[in-house]
Amino acid sequence: MNKYLKLPIVALICNLLLVYVLFTLTRLVFVWCNSSLYADHMSASYLMHLMLAGLRFDTTAILYLNCWMIVAFLLPLHWKENNQKVFSVCRWLYVIVNFIGISANLCDCAYFPFTGRRTTFNVLQEFGNEGNFLTIITNEALPYWYLFVLAGVLVWGLWKLFRVPQITIGDGVKGMVSYYASQIVLLAVASGLTIGGMRGGFTTAVRPITISNANQYVDHALDVGIVLNTPFSIMRTIGKKPFMDCNYLSDSDAQKYYTPLHQPADSVQFKQMNVVVFILESFGKQAMARGYMPFLSELAHKGLSFEYSYSTGRKSIDGMPSVLSSIPSFVEPFFLTPASMNDLSGIAGELTRNKGYHSAFFHGAENGSMGFQAFAKATGFQEYYGRTEYNQDPRYHGDDDFDGTWAIWDEEFLQFYCDKMSEMKQPFVTSVFTASSHPPYAMPERYQKKYPPTNPRIFACVGYSDNALRLFFEKASKQAWFKNTVFVLTADHTSESIDPQYTCDIGRYKVPIVIYAPSIPELSGVDKERLISQADIMPTILGILGYDKPYVAFGQDVLNTKPEDTYAVNYMGENGYYQFLQGDWMIQFDGEKVAHAYRFKEDSLLTKDLKNQYPKEYENRLKSLVQQYMYRMNHNQLVFKK
Repeated sequence: MNKYLKLPIVALICNLLLVYVLFTLTRLVFVWCNSSLYADHMSASYLMHLMLAGLRFDTTAILYLNCWMIVAFLLPLHWKENNQKVFSVCRWLYVIVNFIGISANLCDCAYFPFTGRRTTFNVLQEFGNEGNFLTIITNEALPYWYLFVLAGVLVWGLWKLFRVPQITIGDGVKGMVSYYASQIVLLAVASGLTIGGMRGGFTTAVRPITISNANQYVDHALDVGIVLNTPFSIMRTIGKKPFMDCNYLSDSDAQKYYTPLHQPADSVQFKQMNVVVFILESFGKQAMARGYMPFLSELAHKGLSFEYSYSTGRKSIDGMPSVLSSIPSFVEPFFLTPASMNDLSGIAGELTRNKGYHSAFFHGAENGSMGFQAFAKATGFQEYYGRTEYNQDPRYHGDDDFDGTWAIWDEEFLQFYCDKMSEMKQPFVTSVFTASSHPPYAMPERYQKKYPPTNPRIFACVGYSDNALRLFFEKASKQAWFKNTVFVLTADHTSESIDPQYTCDIGRYKVPIVIYAPSIPELSGVDKERLISQADIMPTILGILGYDKPYVAFGQDVLNTKPEDTYAVNYMGENGYYQFLQGDWMIQFDGEKVAHAYRFKEDSLLTKDLKNQYPKEYENRLKSLVQQYMYRMNHNQLVFKK
């Protein structure tokens, strides 16, 4: 019996099965680490269904990682058999390659709550500009020390349980013929099975499986993260073209349902008011509902806020283009696509080029971090103030105010922001992206008793950043420019969620959007009818100013749109669904058909699928939006051209 266990084909199968076991183990760890996201709908039978579905995607990843081993074990070369040096190299390769794959799965155990999707290849690009990348990774990983321990145990298991094949080749020609014939047959069969496994099927009608194939196994979009594995997600997004032209509708029909070209009315009169846009790190509505944003809640009642307000994505690099340039994040973050090299505009570009505004963007991290500086310049901001400029200002304490990981503390940087605007010539348009309410959720020592630890940990940091916002407005209200300013406050994306209404498919996009203009008292109250997303901020503010030039924006001026015609759209990267809201309907579109539909206002947890009842015009409007978005991205048409 023992000699059969040492046959190359048997040893190969045992080694591959070990990797399957470890991938399954990391999937269970993934579910455990993110149990708060699944607690409201996960049953034992459903989890088993997802685990079994995951084996299909594991097969693809495992075979890609180990195809070299299949060749090494089965390639008919008699001199390699029983050669210890050959299989010593194989052992090292096996451990290293599979440890990388397993480690990627473990990394997403911690990273998934912040993105809602398995990591893809673009993450390497996303952090490419971070000079303190190792510091960031180290600080954010420390709370998950147990994953490092587990990784060590698993790599030890890979080494110890690796099976080395041994084969005895019979003497003479007959032995050689038998050896080569059997190995050739085994290699041919294994090659066919490997190719089929990599593709996800064995017929010519089956195209290689992609991330979107996981949708067929899940009842909730978030559950795609359980079915997929991280190596598969990375492999399937390498070199992927993010934007594909689509032809859902004729050009005339597409224009009938939607157009991104905004034309001013003849009667508008422009008002030279300052514009100040806050993009608040991870300020999701759940923290506001739980009372951790007392100042922003107060400001929301002084100014105009919206009951139905949403982000367009789940990452910081999704939020900035949406808020400042009305470019929602579809398929991949705009920053990371070739379309980012297109001609761009935005609220800063329009007001700077056409109305003589002074413009500046502020972010307290290292200059160049996250690609913010490059995008700010491309979208029309004349100046950039980051950690470098803060450190050069003698009024402040330089890197003594650095949080040790990401950026200057919010309190000090927002005071700096206020001071710099007081030095600017009016009218100006500025924006600031805060940073403190971000993992590893640190705050200045003097505030740690005032904001004790919370669950989730981010809530305490949100409380600190909300107080920093309060101190900014206390100072700003005394400045000469304050009353002639329109303030807009929103989040870049939501944060870690635990309440069911914020973990469902639409809940994970609920962010506050507040418009506050001290000299426009009619901009007040809570609008409970209109839908608004981050992409609507630019056209809405330009509408308030009475902007009289045509421009391109994928959002809408919600205050000059009938409430029943307002809409919101976002892209669910975890399963490739476009999520479109209008009226009291939400539809989820997979790029070909409507997969789900809900009356989200009365069914806030999205429990009753009504995909056969939704208004067809909503589907056509979404198709028109996506079609024109893709075309303009691919043909450099993101600005108005006469």
